[in-house]
Parts: sequence; C-alpha cells; structure tokens
Amino acid sequence: MPSLDDFSDITLLNEPLAKHTWLRVGGPAQYFIEPRNFDELCDVVRYCRDSDTPIHILGGGSNILVRDEGVSGVVLHFKPEHFSEITISGTQVRAQAGALLSNVISRCIQEGLAGLETLAGIPGTIGGAVAGNAGGNNGDIGQFVKEMQVLTAEGEVKTRTAEEIYFNYRQTSITDLVVTEILFALRQDDPDEISQRMRKIWIMKKATQPLSFQSAGCIFRNPRGTKAGALIEQAGLKGTRVGNVEVSDRHANFFVTHPGASAEEILKLIDLTRSKVSEQHGIDLELEIKIW
Repeated sequence: MPSLDDFSDITLLNEPLAKHTWLRVGGPAQYFIEPRNFDELCDVVRYCRDSDTPIHILGGGSNILVRDEGVSGVVLHFKPEHFSEITISGTQVRAQAGALLSNVISRCIQEGLAGLETLAGIPGTIGGAVAGNAGGNNGDIGQFVKEMQVLTAEGEVKTRTAEEIYFNYRQTSITDLVVTEILFALRQDDPDEISQRMRKIWIMKKATQPLSFQSAGCIFRNPRGTKAGALIEQAGLKGTRVGNVEVSDRHANFFVTHPGASAEEILKLIDLTRSKVSEQHGIDLELEIKIW
C-alpha cells in the first residue's frame, strides 16, 4: 500500500491555511497536497480512501472558514496553473475546476458568449462556484451547466449530466468528492453588450460590497423572500466588532477581518449575528460559508 511519502514532492506539512483563504484566518493543514496533474489527484484520493484519511478540497478559499486548530488529514489544493484549462467550441465552454471564475468570464466575453457575465465579482474557482451554485440577483451558475466530470471518494471518474443534477439556491445535489471539469452551454451575443452588462453588475457590487477589504463572500444564505444583509442591518449590527472581526458597514452580510483576527472571533460574531436576527425577526440564518 502506498504512503504519503510517495507524494512528498507535492506535500507540505502543517501548512498554514490562513494564507490560502480569503478570510486569512485558521490553523494548519496536517498534509497540504497540490497535485500537478489529474493522475496525481486520483492517486492521492485513492490513498486517502484506502487509509481512511480525511480529505478536504480547497480551491480559491473564498467560502471557507478554517478553525484555529487547523485541519487533520489531507487538504487537496487545486493550483490554478495545474487545473485551469479553458477550451471553447461554438457556444460550449469546457473549464477545469481550478480555473478562476473571473478568467472563465473574461474568455467567454472575448468569444462573444453570454450568460456567465452575470456572476462578475464573485471570487473563487469555477469548480467551487459550480459545487456551491454561486450566483446573485441576476441568476445562478447552475443554469448554464450542461455536464460535469467528477471524482468520487473512491477515486473513480464519473460524468454527471445536467439532467442528473439538481441545482438549488447555493447548493446542488452533487455528493461526489470533487468536481474536476465543467461543460457550459452559453449563447452567442455581441461582446460589447456583454461587457457593458458585466460592468454595470461590477459597478453595483463595488458600490455595495467591501471589495477593497479582507473578507470572504456572503457569510449567510438569504432566507426565502428576504435578504440576510437587510435582516442583519435592521438588527443594528453594521459595524459590530468582535476582536479584530467586524460586520461590514457597507454590506452587513460580509465580515471584514483585520490584522490579528482569529477564526474564534469570526465564530463568535456569527453566533452573535444569528442570535440578534433570531431575536428580532424570528429567522434562523443559515451559513453560506463552510466551516472546517
């Protein structure tokens, strides 16, 4: 049976995860592995299966909160330079999971392909965006997915078609370990018109979100029929601070971290926010970010 020593040239021990996530907090990964190709990725997954080693998948780190004590087992990191190929044929776009969503959008606009520009300003990789059905006021990414390639926890490669996948608000029915490649079906449009639509969305986000500060994406999901940010603001929590973490005074569904911030402080602010919103509105906010 292989051991982790077999992956020593792509493994870092006790790698701090704070520098790999947008919130810039959290402890180390016991084993931080960056596969250079698909075969290495499959080999690591099969090792973890055979050895019952816990495994976590890290893309752009924009929707992850790592606890201060860190993560045991293996954290698999998709480096963009190894899993970022984008190919276009007609109105179909195939992208590897490590490609940045912003780069996929740019390529689509260059080719006059419309749809994904509605996701402008959303951070992270295309794989993470699809796995979490990223979106905003103008729609979700799932509506453009035609099929995807996935890797199961057993190390098997499978293809899932759009008919097999259920996309819901910020979630999908995908239970496989990781999405490795996605095929999108878009529509032809004038590149200038697509760019104009994207600029409008980007300008709106810059005006309403703390994009110049250290933060992640939205902390909470929007409850049905309302906005989490509005509920938090109405509860008087804008600018509320716990240690070196605060509720953004620009958009209340964003938490901004300052130097010296810890995951524990973020968790305390999450609990405080949930408690105040529940007390005032009778609504239990659900997390949009994932906690490791």
